Amino acid sequence: MRTLMTATAAWLLTSAVGATPAENNAAMLKLATDRGCMACHTLQPAAPRADGLPPIAPAWRDVSIKYRNDPRAHDTLTRTVLDGSNPAGRHWVGKVSPANMPPQAGTVSADEARRLVNWLLVLVP
Repeated sequence: MRTLMTATAAWLLTSAVGATPAENNAAMLKLATDRGCMACHTLQPAAPRADGLPPIAPAWRDVSIKYRNDPRAHDTLTRTVLDGSNPAGRHWVGKVSPANMPPQAGTVSADEARRLVNWLLVLVP
């Protein structure tokens, strides 16, 4: 049993490390789509909506730019994914709808949230 666990851990480590950036992007985009993230978010800033209203949520490229130099970004964004955003802490005013992000802990696991945040923080080099 111990050998199986060691072999599995080694396989997981090498498969994650051996993935190309394109493979990682495809896997993370699939995860984001499967978990419903893309219902509100886009990768790139979207054109204005036909109804004249701002987008529902910020584009991940914008999130990446805003938070890439923030040492607390990973923890802050992971917590936001799992627990939702604070409606009093509006920091996308005028850029997105006034709705806050609902908690996703029932839809996205803590590990998935961490992986998604890791990915979106490196979308913009």
